[in-house]
Amino acid sequence: QVQLMESGGGLMQSGGSLRLSCAASGTSVGWYTMQWYRQAPGKQREWIASITSGRIIKYAESAQGRFTISRDDAKNILYLQMNNLEPGDTGIYYCSQWGSLTYWGQGTQVTVSS
Repeated sequence: QVQLMESGGGLMQSGGSLRLSCAASGTSVGWYTMQWYRQAPGKQREWIASITSGRIIKYAESAQGRFTISRDDAKNILYLQMNNLEPGDTGIYYCSQWGSLTYWGQGTQVTVSS
């Protein structure tokens, strides 16, 4: 059974940093493309960043230059380092794995105050 569990969210002031983690079980973060999404209050879920099994990385324009996606294959954890946070980064952050099936975590709340 595949499980993804996010952690690391919290309340942060503008300009601060957070590192989100996504611990995987029943699968490997290195097997398939892993992605981070964000759902802001009242908005649709939006894609933030992705890393392929071959470590090709892409970012949404809103994340470019401030966020870094990475993974630790030995620990089986996906990360999202978020720097210079802005109030617009507020939302629930989800990790997902896109293989033959798509799996989602339960999300972790990030709130950025101005």
